[in-house]
Amino acid sequence: MSTLQVGITTKLVLLVDDEAHVREVVEACLKDLGGWNVQSVASGHEGLDKLAVVQPDAIILDISMPGMDGFMFLRQLRANPLTQSIPVVLLTARARWFTLQQLQPFGVVGAIAKPFNPVSLTKEIAKALGWRLEKQN
Repeated sequence: MSTLQVGITTKLVLLVDDEAHVREVVEACLKDLGGWNVQSVASGHEGLDKLAVVQPDAIILDISMPGMDGFMFLRQLRANPLTQSIPVVLLTARARWFTLQQLQPFGVVGAIAKPFNPVSLTKEIAKALGWRLEKQN
């Protein structure tokens, strides 16, 4: 978590998605509507590198990415004692292929289908994570 003002902490979210326009929209939604800090990376490898220097409160993860897909990323995330408890919300075109029960062993707490509604995205993520929104819209 990072501190904006004395006594006020803001959630830090790591966004892992290979599509630049998706990262841009999601980052804007989470910052503007959620009041959260967001760090974005374009691949699973970059995500693991980022986790070596930051400890996010949650990860928003795409499944279909070149090189290291989301499931490979999840396996490595869960294998590391420092990152194994970070909750993950999938943001993927394949969301409808899985049930949350199937994804729970991977530490996935929610799955949001692409294309997504930018207006409701932050609320859906907050609900999956059990967070309250920092900003009230």
